[in-house]
Amino acid sequence: MSESAQARTHLPWRVVLGYGLGDMANNFSFALGLLFLLHYYTDVAGIPAAAAGTLLVVVRIYDAFMDIAAGRVIDRHRGFGYERRWGRLRPWLLVGALPVLVLNVAVFSVPAGWSPTAKLVYAYLSYGLLGTAYAFVSIAYGSLAGVMTQSPPARARLGAVRTWMSSVTFALLGFAIAGSLRSLQGEALQSRLTLLTVVLAGVGLLLYALCFFNTSEVVPRKAEALRWRDSLPVLRQNLPLQRLCLVTLAALAASGCGSASGIYFARYVLGNAGLFSPMILTTSLTGIGLAVPLAPLLAARLGKVRAFQLGMLLAALGHAVLWWLPAGHFGAVLLCMAIGAAGATLGMVLLWALEADTVEYGEWRSGLRLEGTNYALFLLTRKCGLALGAALPAFMIASSGYVPNLATQSDMARQAIVLGMALLPALGYATAGLLMLRYPLSESRYLEMLGELRRSQT
Repeated sequence: MSESAQARTHLPWRVVLGYGLGDMANNFSFALGLLFLLHYYTDVAGIPAAAAGTLLVVVRIYDAFMDIAAGRVIDRHRGFGYERRWGRLRPWLLVGALPVLVLNVAVFSVPAGWSPTAKLVYAYLSYGLLGTAYAFVSIAYGSLAGVMTQSPPARARLGAVRTWMSSVTFALLGFAIAGSLRSLQGEALQSRLTLLTVVLAGVGLLLYALCFFNTSEVVPRKAEALRWRDSLPVLRQNLPLQRLCLVTLAALAASGCGSASGIYFARYVLGNAGLFSPMILTTSLTGIGLAVPLAPLLAARLGKVRAFQLGMLLAALGHAVLWWLPAGHFGAVLLCMAIGAAGATLGMVLLWALEADTVEYGEWRSGLRLEGTNYALFLLTRKCGLALGAALPAFMIASSGYVPNLATQSDMARQAIVLGMALLPALGYATAGLLMLRYPLSESRYLEMLGELRRSQT
């Protein structure tokens, strides 16, 4: 790690793009689960909606606490003996890639001939094991941005490219899923999903390797074994991280609720599962073409906090108007989704950069740099938010008289689907924006704090 972190204010595009490819690999399991897992469990695997919703809450909350354990391991680990050559974080991308991608195949391969109880047990075990493996890879990957550079603009670019790659992955998977739903069902659909996840596993291994070989760790860190009791005071003193976690909980609950409801909305409210493709394409292209490029510019002009609040305002507005629209006006539906996606994507880009800033805040307050534990706590709230967001539609449709694969659902079932697609996400995004009013780490204060840290290290 001979290169100066201070000097690395501009990251070459090879490095930035290589970092983003890691998030594309992550989303082969994460995005597929967010978009399709609830629908897969209810309409393909035959697991009742209420049981599927409970499963998502239980396993994702387990995942969230598993992230804390993984973060502690990563903070204490020495890079499998290759820390001086490869760093502490990057080796986890190679070690964890195969387990994550193989377990993703297992999650979407619930045995059709098993009893309902056996299916449910299989779903808990396979999804829980995937979350365990994913925790180590995702925390190492997410923490990597904080050790590649300390430049706020460079971190904003890293946040932008990972969100761009995430949007691309969502679009590709949305097309694959919608195409399968249009033409297949039952065993044929299950076979197509198994093939899809196997192909994703092969491509994902390549993408993780490209991320590993194109990134490097340059921010210095004291080589000391940190005990959990040493970490707790650092987390307690990190007020920006605590506030950011509350904001993230609300924003990700909104995102998870809308994502889990999307297929149901296209299939049973709009009446055509094929419309899921243009829905995903609209939201993804809006993020890729508008929000991601604008995020660093708006962050530089307004500051990350104000730019994030602007994003939450747009996201809340888009989903709130969607609540009042008649289902027949598909063009207006797409416009509302585009506005909501632009705001939500802008916010998600900036959350990654804001989280990296909180690592320096904790180091400034305590002298200890906890990338893994810091990021794990951030991920804990993300996963709790996503668990809440994904479970709410499941519980609502379970209590509304929803019947899997029935072409015409009851009015109550359709209303529950629209509630999960529109009004609940709007409330979540609005809450996230309001919570950010009290964020305690301004842009100017961060730069002052970073200067103090650098002077103390020389």
